[in-house]
Formats: sequence, C-alpha cells, structure tokens
Amino acid sequence: MNSWILYALVIAIDAWAAFSALRNASHALSPSPRWGRAVLLFIVLLAHGVLWHQQVFTVEGMRFGFAPALSITFWLACVVLWLEGVTGHWSVLEVVAYPAAAVGLLLPVFFEGSLTGNYVDNWYFKAHLSIALAASGVVSLAAAHAVLMSLQERRLHRPARAFGGGAAGAQDHSTDVMPNLLDRLPPLLAMERLLFKLIAVGFFLLTLTILSGVLFTEQWMNKAMQFNHKTVFTVVSWAIFGALLLGRHLRGWRGKTALRWTMAGVATLLLAYVGSRFVLEVVLHKAL
Repeated sequence: MNSWILYALVIAIDAWAAFSALRNASHALSPSPRWGRAVLLFIVLLAHGVLWHQQVFTVEGMRFGFAPALSITFWLACVVLWLEGVTGHWSVLEVVAYPAAAVGLLLPVFFEGSLTGNYVDNWYFKAHLSIALAASGVVSLAAAHAVLMSLQERRLHRPARAFGGGAAGAQDHSTDVMPNLLDRLPPLLAMERLLFKLIAVGFFLLTLTILSGVLFTEQWMNKAMQFNHKTVFTVVSWAIFGALLLGRHLRGWRGKTALRWTMAGVATLLLAYVGSRFVLEVVLHKAL
C-alpha cells in the first residue's frame, strides 16, 4: 500500500475515534468496551507505529528530533487509553489524544530531525530510547489527566457559571459538550488516585531512563554520563515527581498542590528534549 494512503487512513480513523468518543460523551452512551472499535483502533495504532518506525529508521540511518519525539509520545498516550478502553474504563481523553496523534504523525514529514549516529543496531541505545519515550508518554498523559481534573474541580465549585456563563448557561447546560464530557468522568477522588498511579509509573520509567542512560554512555560510548541540558532537565523532572510522590505519602498532598507539581514536572521533562530540539531545529535552524 502506498504510504500516503496509509497516512490518510490512519488520520481518518484517528478523527473518527475522537468523534465517536465525543458522541458517546455527549449522548451519555454506555462506556462498555466495543470490541469492533477496539480491534480497529488496535490496527490503526499498529499502522501508526509502523509509519513512525519508517520515519525514524531510514536507509540513511536513524533520524530523530522534536517532531518524532512528540509523535511517539502522543501515540503511546493513545496506546495507554486503548488498554483502558479494552478493560472497560472509557476515557474522555480520547477526544484530544487521537487528534493529537494524527497531528503528531504528520509532524516528522515536515520536521524530520537529524541523523543521530550509528546507534540503530545497539541494544543499549534502543532500550534507553524506548524507556525514555515511554516515560514521556506516560507523564504527558498524566498532564492531560491533571488538566481534566482541574476542569472537573472548577465545575464542582461553580457548576452554573463554569462553562455556561450565568443563568443562560445554566439553561443550556444539557446541550453543552464540555459539561457532558466532565459528567462522564469518575469521581474526583478516583481521578486523583489514577493521576498518582500514572505519576508513579512515570517516575519508575524516568528512573530507568536515567539508569539506562548511564549504562549506555559507559558501555557504548566508553565515557561517564554527560550532564548536558537534556540530562539536567530529566533529573530535575525526576526529582519533582519523586518529591510529589513523597509529599503525597508523608503529607497527603492532593488537589491544586498535586496538579501544580505535576505540570511543573511535565514542563521540565519537555524542556529536556522536545523543547530544546524545537528551539534548535525550528527557531535556530540547527541540526544536531
């Protein structure tokens, strides 16, 4: 199949997945898993992964940059949501995750990145890259989850005005899409427990990312791990998430405190690679 046809099919089904998720929320349909939809989305996610692999692992060597990193991050978020859907836990995050994955799939077409060196066949590098990308995907999903929690909390405190704008908004409450989406969310406490589960998984993957980075530089590059901006921001993000989990355990941090720490950790992790590469590749037009 022509690759452009495959691109079109994947993007079209991503759009359909987001629309169907939005329709389910708007009409308060049952969140029970639909196996036909699950199988179709599995095939699409598999095709998405194949296209990403072709974009990164080219005949010239491995090409990587901010665009492929964002693409795989959005894709991994969709994979996590797909796993939740299969187990019957439908998530309104699908409304934004699948369009983001479609946009992310196209980004490397326009911003292909640069050749990273002869690391394609190195086991250490592949393990390190896979773990780092998985960590980025999980914490990005945690950030989106935190945003939903913030909207949900705002709606609980100001139900009449939060999305409708006073009495007129209250009259149109039943037809507003955002309130319907938020109404389909689990209780705020359940959302908070899920947020900390995502953060714990992300923290574990960040720990493995740092350890595998040390192993890669020592075993393959024969030198100690370099403390460049990427390493520093990754370690800082790891420390932020570690402090958040410790504060949760010792002092019961929750609510706005947890949300602020979560967003700080995600922003720092984005600066570690995606943000810096975006500045270099797009703003400064430099290839590394």
